[in-house]
Amino acid sequence: MSTRRLKKEVLALLAEPDLETILDRLRRYPAKDVVNVLFSAICHTDELVRWHGISAMGEMVARLAGQDMEEARIIMRRLLWSLNDESGGIGWGAPEAMAEIMVHHAGLAEEYVHMLISYMHEDGEEIWQDGNFLEHELLQRGLLWGIARLADRRPALLAERGVGEEILPYLGSPDPGVRGMAALAAGRLGLARARQVLQEMLADKAEVRLYEDGVLRTVTVAGLAGQALARIAP
Repeated sequence: MSTRRLKKEVLALLAEPDLETILDRLRRYPAKDVVNVLFSAICHTDELVRWHGISAMGEMVARLAGQDMEEARIIMRRLLWSLNDESGGIGWGAPEAMAEIMVHHAGLAEEYVHMLISYMHEDGEEIWQDGNFLEHELLQRGLLWGIARLADRRPALLAERGVGEEILPYLGSPDPGVRGMAALAAGRLGLARARQVLQEMLADKAEVRLYEDGVLRTVTVAGLAGQALARIAP
């Protein structure tokens, strides 16, 4: 099958409503070929195509890793490079895609989770304090969604690395999407220090989009803060 035809078929499939059906049909194609198309999907202008592309990227790269781990590492490095200023791009969808891949593959999670975490950090004075702080709010939303996703599926992976405190500043972001995803992450991390701020956020009626279990829905920051408080031990 030509690359053009495959891309057309995959993008059309990602626009379908049922994620499980999408993934089942994608499994019929070679994983490496699908992944190459998914790089277009994760930055697609259609919101549902983009998120389904992120979900598909997680499963397809994990499948690719089972066949050829080095090929999967190349994909991870491509995603990392897309977030580098020198790449000439912006890296839309890259933080979410990396997190989703790590949800699906333990080996890649161990190797690359430190890089995902680094996108919440500024550079420090010490040589080992390398940070890659993401300044763009849309990228911050994706990063925090990814942290929340990993906290839900691989909590020990983040707990072992002390992830938590760096979420706090995002709770005060002027961007509702960032605030909402920070609340989601704080709850899933069980971040007790966020409790007071989350209480204040119960009055925040700003609407944000949330992708969970293959479904996109509109929620409020207040609703996400309430869910977070319910998960944090008193």
